[in-house]
Amino acid sequence: MTMFIPEQILAVLAALPDPTFILTRSGRYVAVFGGSDSRYYHDGTNLVGRFITEVVDQERAAWILSCIEKTLDSNGLQIVEYGLAGNDIKGLNAEGPAESIWFEGRIQKLNFRVDGEEAVLWVASNITARHRLEEQLREQSETDPLTGLANRRKLIQSMKSHHDLYTRYRIPTAILAFDIDYLKNINDHHGHLIGDKVIIALANVCKKELRTTDLPARFGGDEFVVLLPQTDVQHAYRMAERIREQAACTFCELNITGTNASVSIGLSEFHAEDLSAEAALDRADNALYSAKMQGRNRVVIF
Repeated sequence: MTMFIPEQILAVLAALPDPTFILTRSGRYVAVFGGSDSRYYHDGTNLVGRFITEVVDQERAAWILSCIEKTLDSNGLQIVEYGLAGNDIKGLNAEGPAESIWFEGRIQKLNFRVDGEEAVLWVASNITARHRLEEQLREQSETDPLTGLANRRKLIQSMKSHHDLYTRYRIPTAILAFDIDYLKNINDHHGHLIGDKVIIALANVCKKELRTTDLPARFGGDEFVVLLPQTDVQHAYRMAERIREQAACTFCELNITGTNASVSIGLSEFHAEDLSAEAALDRADNALYSAKMQGRNRVVIF
């Protein structure tokens, strides 16, 4: 069996592709090895001897310490993902990636103590490229390709989450359901490309008029649904009227001859007796139908 001298072992540790840390239960950096390629990592050797609480903010330090504690108490391998920028850690060499890095951390308990403390081996691998790809795929799976709004899948997920919050804390949450009046006539007389322009125009009105906390979605065809968190019916009604009025102005600017496109809107909110978010969505959809029956181009509350 080949035996390695200490100098060779140190050379192997220095050549490790990913930065590898020995950390004690109290969060002290005992040793830092590898990760010398500054295209992917910052040099962390200056961290040796310092404590986690000295080099990162309180929230990050608490999370890292909890990971160490969980690893030591479970005796098993822990795998975590997290993001960090170079300026998030005090004492790092400035040379290294300028943007934030996403890491996969693999944490394993060591079978010896360091200065009387239990310790772990923490290997941090740069997974930024993979993370970006996963984010792109997730965004594509949740986005309507024509309008850039959320799609039905994303909306349903968000509605469920907000209904859970409503059930627990009674946070007022409203839902708008609306579509474009006479879009079929536009498609029949001008073609679906012009019809798509009208749909996109309404989506742009939503993007302009709604808050960053609101979630507008294309629910299907020319039907849109907007989730309005922390919004009661009175405020939601004013927002619905603003969308209706701005949509009318926008449709006029498209200058489509022979069209009288407008927007009919149904409005509802979560009720205490609702067993699911779909109950409120059904009411908003029924209110939309009522707006159509009453002559279109109006907001109806159910």
